[in-house]
Amino acid sequence: MRKQFFSFLVVIISLAACSVNPVTGERNFQIYDTDWERQVGTQMYAPMKQSQGGEFILDPDLTAYVNDVGNRLASQARRKEELDFEFSIINDSIPNAWALPGGKIVINRGLLTELDSEAELAAVLGHELVHSDAAHGARAQSKGMLTQAGAVVGMVILGSTIDSQAAREVALMVPALGAQLVTQKYGRDAEREADEYGMLYMSESGYDPQGAVELQETFVELSREKDPDWVSGLFASHPPSLERVRNNQKTAQDLPAGGDIGRERYRQKTAYLQRVKPAYEAFDKAKKAVSDGKMEEAQEQLNRAMAIEPRESLFHGLQGDIYALDKQPERALTSYEKAVRANPGFFYGHLRSGQMTYKLGQEDQARSSLDRSLELMPTAEAHYLLGMLDKNQGDMNSAMEHFKVAAQSESEASQAANRELVLLDLQNNPARYIGSRAAVDDRNRVWIQFGNRTRVPIRNIVFSYAWLDDQGQTRRGQKTYTGPLDGGQQDQIRLDFSLNDAAELSRRVRVEVISATVSQ
Repeated sequence: MRKQFFSFLVVIISLAACSVNPVTGERNFQIYDTDWERQVGTQMYAPMKQSQGGEFILDPDLTAYVNDVGNRLASQARRKEELDFEFSIINDSIPNAWALPGGKIVINRGLLTELDSEAELAAVLGHELVHSDAAHGARAQSKGMLTQAGAVVGMVILGSTIDSQAAREVALMVPALGAQLVTQKYGRDAEREADEYGMLYMSESGYDPQGAVELQETFVELSREKDPDWVSGLFASHPPSLERVRNNQKTAQDLPAGGDIGRERYRQKTAYLQRVKPAYEAFDKAKKAVSDGKMEEAQEQLNRAMAIEPRESLFHGLQGDIYALDKQPERALTSYEKAVRANPGFFYGHLRSGQMTYKLGQEDQARSSLDRSLELMPTAEAHYLLGMLDKNQGDMNSAMEHFKVAAQSESEASQAANRELVLLDLQNNPARYIGSRAAVDDRNRVWIQFGNRTRVPIRNIVFSYAWLDDQGQTRRGQKTYTGPLDGGQQDQIRLDFSLNDAAELSRRVRVEVISATVSQ
């Protein structure tokens, strides 16, 4: 019966969620509507750009040029009145481009240096534009939600209470969703649609769609070289293939011949980017050298980069990192402040300035820098340090709120925040951090089983317990586990009584954690 009901419900959901795709004219399964697309795109656009290097700001004319090409294509979008199309250049050397739902489109600095014409740029932007215009992200999420819907239906049948608001909140887990939408590998149908209709938009905008054919041919050749930058970038989510080349050739044959190529115009517009490309190549080598612990090599490469382009915020940020690793906080702070002045809209300089000023005891300045970094990009490190500042000033409630947020990640700051959170709250709420229950063994002897839910070693755990003896009298006692009990570990303590019937355990025995301390 349950299976029949679920099947019926899935059919109803599927019928209700089928809509006509305004780009292809086909009926597609889609739960998420345009409001969801706009909301997700708006919420995730800024933090996703921040997490990938921030916007490339040193050549405003290039940014304006990319926007002009993008808007020229967007004028042909079938949902141009519904979506807010935006185009940005990300300051990252990895050749890549991506689109969020709602029309938020990004192309990396590293891909712009590899293109050869405005038509090729139009091919890249047109492809990504169709991903948004045809709601490919929303469709992919909708297909995933059908499986989730099955789980929800199952819980409802079993008597759980899940209201519609809770379901909507689950559907809008934006941080994880944003990363998934940017890095997801679209299916063959979505990629084919993005290629085909992207070329159509090119043609309708006056570009030669042959540029898309040549671009795919180039991508196929590059894919054979297995360059790690391409493999980790564009090819990870948009794998090239001879099939795509043939499909593009066929599409081009069906479209009007000719159109704008703009090869010389593109070279003029990207001239500065090509001139400073060696600086970013040296910077990327410097980053690699830092991660490998080769600090002299890192400094040499960074010097080359800064000699070519001294205005780049990323370069000053890395210089600060090198000084910080060398235990020179004052010099590190100077470099981070230069990074902020070079690009006030990028979170990294603010965050690292906050770290250094905190380390130097300049708490007011630290708070200002950390607050600004959070406005641009929420990080565990900023929340942890702001929590420490609040703790130092006696505002324990605010400190705990920051620690709770920081503890949700897997970073070093998260581990430190988790420890601080336990230190502040363990005495008041020990049961929140130590799980416990009564249990019986095969001889009906009663035990307390317990586990440390934190990542912090805990000792001197005091348990209070009560039980009904065979005469119906309530007996009480305490047990102390000296420990320490490491984070995530479990243990047990035997009590001094047994039960005649193990089935009576839940009725006759109660266990409670009443105190504990953090192991120093």
